[in-house]
Amino acid sequence: MNPNNFADRVARSGVAFGTSGARGLVADMTDELCYAYASAFLQTVASGANTLVLGHDLRPSSPRMAVACAAAAAAHGARVIYAGALPTPALAYYAAQLRVPALVITGSHIPFDRNGIKFYRADGEISKADEQAMLAATVELPASLDLAALPEPDAQVAQAYVQRYTQFFGSQALVGMRVAVYEHSSVGRDIIGQILHALGAQVLPLGRTDVFVPIDTEAVRPEDIAQARAWAAEHRFDAIVSTDGDADRPLLGDERGQWLRGDVVGILCAQFLRAQVVVTPVSSNTALEKSGAFAQVLRTRIGSPYVIAGMDTALAAQMQDAAVQAGPVVGFEANGGFLLASDVLQHGRKLAALPTRDAVLPMLALLSLARQRGSLLSDLSADLPKRFTASDRLQAFATEKSRTLIQNLLADAARMAATLAPGAGAVAEVDQTDGLRVTFANQDIVHLRPSGNAPELRCYAESATVESAKALCDACLARIGQL
Repeated sequence: MNPNNFADRVARSGVAFGTSGARGLVADMTDELCYAYASAFLQTVASGANTLVLGHDLRPSSPRMAVACAAAAAAHGARVIYAGALPTPALAYYAAQLRVPALVITGSHIPFDRNGIKFYRADGEISKADEQAMLAATVELPASLDLAALPEPDAQVAQAYVQRYTQFFGSQALVGMRVAVYEHSSVGRDIIGQILHALGAQVLPLGRTDVFVPIDTEAVRPEDIAQARAWAAEHRFDAIVSTDGDADRPLLGDERGQWLRGDVVGILCAQFLRAQVVVTPVSSNTALEKSGAFAQVLRTRIGSPYVIAGMDTALAAQMQDAAVQAGPVVGFEANGGFLLASDVLQHGRKLAALPTRDAVLPMLALLSLARQRGSLLSDLSADLPKRFTASDRLQAFATEKSRTLIQNLLADAARMAATLAPGAGAVAEVDQTDGLRVTFANQDIVHLRPSGNAPELRCYAESATVESAKALCDACLARIGQL
């Protein structure tokens, strides 16, 4: 292998591109490897950039990795705007305003022993084609890395993110609402409270910890489910909000401490923004189409790069065909992360496009919707079609093992039905857009997919009730775990 070939270096490291950025074990994300990733990015995707926005989450390994990336930027002659510990979308937004690239050191929601790097061009997230361009790069490491200390964070990055929402929603948007913030180890814990307060809400901070908590908004931990309900009984709030580690995926709970599913949050947020076109992965709730609220729904593979590509396609169609009705193009994922492909105008105020996952916009949209309607947060989804989703995962389940399982099920329809949903009737439809998604005769859906970020097998289920969706998911994973 050529020691300077970036693809060879990546192959040796065990750190690889997943659904969103590069991810791997902290032990494998050495200073040299982080330098190489940043160097490959600056050579190819961000070639010629003279400024780089750089920030990170609150994992203990993240500042060290940021130092190595800053050294690569210095070697390429790029000035670093160091944002410190801030939400990924805050960094992406500031970089987009300056039209410069950005790097975010974060492992998002994945386990504590892992971390990652997210890459942003001047116009948004990198694509899968950009990843291939990086892998084709030749990266020469210096004889010794000059790892200088990071400077003080530039306060303008955080200020721009706060102003984005205060200017659109207005200082009276949430007056009279009491909102709890489950802070844990989210990098957004301070700035989210600041934004809510600026919009007039009474903010109740809860659950702050210095120990990293791997919140997965698609598979909420039982202890977090119980804790939210206990806090609701104790504190009497209108809503409780939280995020994953890098604050690009929302976790939103109602006045009872009942966490809302991310894809339901996405539908309601899209309705609040009066979206014309909605792009979402194949795993999201089919209540989206059944609601009849949107002119067009596009389904993609799982991962923000695919959602972004779908939004780009929709925007191009609007521009090329005068017969296509113009209107906001948005996207969301089953984890609740919301993407805005076009500007939104409401009441004379503009919310600029931000085509990357964001946790704050869906939070504020649903809180504002509840206040406008004079309703409880728990009532917002009452008019949606009665379709409910659940998801969970088998951890320490090798990716190759997941793929073999799926291939075996595809080869045997009877085994497929017996493994996924033995009481749901015959297989009605098989969708291989991303993994294996099967619709059964009773309209129950079970979807298996290897995680793109960790050795896990994810299961998504959809059914006519909350209870049946969860039972469907739990039983399927239990059967697979016994194979």
